[in-house]
Amino acid sequence: MPRLRVVALGARLPAWAEEACAGYARRMPRGYAVERIALKRPGRIRSALAKGSRVVALDERGAELTTAQFARLLDRETTFVVGGPDGLDAATRTSADLLLRLSALTLPHALAQVVLLEQIYRAATLLGGHPYHRA
Repeated sequence: MPRLRVVALGARLPAWAEEACAGYARRMPRGYAVERIALKRPGRIRSALAKGSRVVALDERGAELTTAQFARLLDRETTFVVGGPDGLDAATRTSADLLLRLSALTLPHALAQVVLLEQIYRAATLLGGHPYHRA
């Protein structure tokens, strides 16, 4: 089972966003699990990354992927890094294996995490043949 992590910077999520993120993480299909790590300081990102893990940093300048393309990111251990209100620092963006843009729109930090967890859930169900994703 590929290990999936979401490392997020910033203050505690509002209750609605925490409930949504936890709900998607809990509903992951068999064979998938998401570990969520909240960090208060950007300097801790490096220590939260597992050696050998693919690092996908969320950034407004990143690539936009289809759901099928996104699902391919779940083929091995992957860490998704979500910046705080000011995004991610240049060092984190530069060292990432992939910069990913969730939307051309600017999303609030909490909503970006909800969208990311929903997309991870959607990708996992797509790979498992579950009917949640209908193309």
